[in-house]
Amino acid sequence: KKQAEKTVHQKKEQSKTKCRKARRRHINLVAEFNHRQRKNIWLETHIWHAKRFHMVKKWGYCLGNSPTEKSYRACYRAMTKHCLLQDLSYYCCLELTGKENELLKQLGRICSIDTGLTFQEACCLSGRFEGSLNLYRADRYPEDMLGPVTFIWRPRDGSEHRQLWIWVHPALKQDILRELKAIFQCSEPQEICVTEPVTASVQEEKQMEVVMSPGKKRKKEDKEGEKAVPVKKIIGDGTRDPFQSYSWISQTTGIAISDRSMEILRYRLIGPLSHSVLTETLKAASVQTV
Repeated sequence: KKQAEKTVHQKKEQSKTKCRKARRRHINLVAEFNHRQRKNIWLETHIWHAKRFHMVKKWGYCLGNSPTEKSYRACYRAMTKHCLLQDLSYYCCLELTGKENELLKQLGRICSIDTGLTFQEACCLSGRFEGSLNLYRADRYPEDMLGPVTFIWRPRDGSEHRQLWIWVHPALKQDILRELKAIFQCSEPQEICVTEPVTASVQEEKQMEVVMSPGKKRKKEDKEGEKAVPVKKIIGDGTRDPFQSYSWISQTTGIAISDRSMEILRYRLIGPLSHSVLTETLKAASVQTV
């Protein structure tokens, strides 16, 4: 009797996992990737880096730390003679919109001309160049330093309404965002993210319709037709809860602050051929007027 019970326990349950062909379908891969990055957000280049780098989990993201092979000489050769690309999309982008005078007035409280460039530097204010500076707590220079940031203004269009993007490190984002909301008096949430994470491929399968036709393979269609392709769903970012507000507005100053993290990709090109690579990659679009 003991031997029989032992045999029953040793029997393996029938595997409920799908075959490899089913698991490698695009829709199942997307659902699996969304499920695996619930705690640590993946960059757009995560798959490429995961095959070639040792990955680490920092600041709410999954980042490539060091290569798995000896490629240091190749990287150095690319930087000195060709072009080397780095993915800096994990940097957080804070967008400020409002009147130019009001923006410069309040931003002048968290920086100082003694450290170098400021937000109202002529070359940066026109939108032609990107600037970098150190931020401090309001009216506390040279004490209470927040950290270094880079910024770029949207070029002027003849209106006093301007747009400013500030790029900060994810470790400094919460402190800088809190200080910006305080000096501009932005307390009322303007937009709230309600994106729900996809936890299993079953949810995707329920929305799909199986179409059978004689002599042809099975095809899957959704409400939009065959051209609709499931895409990666960005669930917040590594420094923000997906169900918290990501945009605030001030009723007194009219300034709006938006958190654009993981909405704007950022790449850094290093090397003498960087401009040539951009010229060959990016093509000017034809402007169509209605």
